[in-house]
This record gives sequence, structure tokens and C-alpha cells, in this order.
Amino acid sequence: MTLIEVTLVIAVLLSLIAVLFVGAVGYKRGSDRAMCIQNIASVQEAIRSYANLYQYNPGDTVTNLRDNIIGSDKFIQYEPECRAGGNYTYAGDTIPSAGTAYLTCDIGDHVPNSVAGW
Repeated sequence: MTLIEVTLVIAVLLSLIAVLFVGAVGYKRGSDRAMCIQNIASVQEAIRSYANLYQYNPGDTVTNLRDNIIGSDKFIQYEPECRAGGNYTYAGDTIPSAGTAYLTCDIGDHVPNSVAGW
């Protein structure tokens, strides 16, 4: 093999490795987003379950609502965390109306496409 052939083989291998890394970064970003949306959905289900169990309606105020659903022996065992490093914001002590998420992430694309059925 000549030096030019060896150089071309190395260049092709390096470009394939670069494509692999770009794909892995995209996969990680997508999985972080999916996990964040799953956390939002889980908290929403816990809020709905809590409201149904204690007969609260949307718009009702519950003191320390977040603390009533998250914790040991509650609807959600552990405080949810965004794997991408985002911060969650809770909607306070009011049971949200249908179609309104109780938990939001400050990373822009970490939102569900639709919360209409929530």
C-alpha cells in the first residue's frame, strides 16, 4: 500500500467515527427529553390520583400539594430530576385544570407535544 492509500483509509475511518459520535449525542439528547417528559407525566398522574382520592376538583387549593404527592410512601417515591440538568417548576398548591401541566422544565424542548388529555 502506498502512503496515499493509507491516508485515505485513515480519513474514512475518522469520518465514520465522527458520524458515530454525532449520532450518540443526538440519541442522548432525545433520551433526556423523553425521560423529562415522562417525569412530567408521572407527576401529573400523581396529582390526578391525589385529587381523585381526596375528592378535590381542579382549581381547589391544597396546602403543600407537592409534599403530599412526592416522598416516601406517597404517589411518587423520589423527587424527579431532569437528566439534562434542567430545573423543574411546580405550579403551587392549586389542583391544575385538565390540559394544564403541574410540572414544567426550564429546558425549552422538554415539553410534551400535547397535554390535552391531562
